[in-house]
Amino acid sequence: MQKIKSNSLSKLALQRFKKNFWGVLSFWFIVICAFIAVLAYVLAPDGSKNANQMHVSIHSKGPGFSVKMLTIPTDAVSNQSFLDKLLFGTKNTDTEVPIETYRFKEASLEITPYTEGELKGISKTIELTRFPNGLEKQQIEEKFIKNRTFILGTDKYGRDLLSRMLIGIRISFSIGFVAVLISLLLGISLGSIAGYFGGKVDVLIMWLINVTWSIPTLLLVIAITLALGKGFWQVFIAVGLTMWVEVARVVRGQVLSIKQMQYVTAAKALGYNHFRIITKHVLPNSLAPVIVISAANFAAAILIESGLSFLGIGAQPPMASWGAMIKDHYSYIILGKAYLAVIPGLGIMSLVMAFMLMGNALRDALDVKG
Repeated sequence: MQKIKSNSLSKLALQRFKKNFWGVLSFWFIVICAFIAVLAYVLAPDGSKNANQMHVSIHSKGPGFSVKMLTIPTDAVSNQSFLDKLLFGTKNTDTEVPIETYRFKEASLEITPYTEGELKGISKTIELTRFPNGLEKQQIEEKFIKNRTFILGTDKYGRDLLSRMLIGIRISFSIGFVAVLISLLLGISLGSIAGYFGGKVDVLIMWLINVTWSIPTLLLVIAITLALGKGFWQVFIAVGLTMWVEVARVVRGQVLSIKQMQYVTAAKALGYNHFRIITKHVLPNSLAPVIVISAANFAAAILIESGLSFLGIGAQPPMASWGAMIKDHYSYIILGKAYLAVIPGLGIMSLVMAFMLMGNALRDALDVKG
C-alpha cells in the first residue's frame, strides 16, 4: 500500500512538473546543453584540444567573418582513437595560415598572408613537397585551401569563439555535477547523522556547519584553491566543499521530524540497525527538498567557477572557460567589440537561469501542500 501511494505521489509530482512551461523548457534546454557538452569536440568547428588554434592576424573579428585558410600538413601520424578525440579533442599538428591570395607555380605555392588595414602581407613561397606526394595542384587546392567562416567571430588570439563557447559548456557542467555530488555526499551523510542521533553528535556537526556557513563562500573557495593549488580538479573540490552546509541543514531538519514517525519506531522495535533505518526508511522520505537545493547548487557552482576563472584561479589557460573568456575580453567593451565578453556572459546567464527555473518548477511539483 505504501509503495502504491509512493508511486502515485511521484506520478502526481511529474504531472505538476509537466504543466510548468518554464520548468519543462528549462529542462530541455539543460538536456540540449548536456548533449552539446558530451559532443563538444565533434560539433565545434575547431576540434583541436581546448579549441586552441590561434591565428593572430585575424584576432577580434566580428561574427560571420570569413577568410581563406591554408592548411599545411605535417608528417606526424596521429594514432588517436575516436573516444580520445571525443573526450580530449584532436592533437592537431598541422599549421593553419589565413591568406588573402594564392597562386600555383611550377613546384611551389605562393601565398599572401591575411593582414588588416591597407598594409599588404609579404608574399611567401611554400614548396609543394610539403603536401602529400601524388596530389595534383587542383587536389591540393580542394583539400588544403578552404573558406573558413567564424560564426561568432574570433577572440583576441584569433581562436574560433563558437568552438571555445561549445567546449566551455563542459567546464560549467563538470564543475556543477562534481560540486553537487560532493555536496550531496557530505551534506546528506552529516545531516542525517546529526538529525538521527542528536545529542553531542548533533551539537558537534551543527558547530561545524555554522563555522563553515559563517565564512564567505567565495573567500573559502579561494582559500581552498590556494591550498590545493591552481587547477581544474582543485576547483571542483573547493566548490564542492563549500556547498554541503545548506544540504546538511535541510536534511537534518527533515530527519528530526521523520524519525518521530511510527514506521521508524516500528523499524527500531524490529531490531533493524541504525544504518538500515537511515538509508531505507528515513532518507527516502526526506530527499524531496534536497532535489530542489541540488538544482540551485548546480547554478551556484557555475557562477562560482566563472568568478574564480575571472579572478585567474579557476580553469587555467588555454582551457576554455566562460569566466576566463570574460576576463580576457571585458576591456573590449569600450573598444566597440562588446560581443567578445557579452557572448560568454549570456552563456553563463542562460544556463544558470535554466537551473533556477527548473529548481522552482521542482519545488512546486514536490510541494505536498500544493
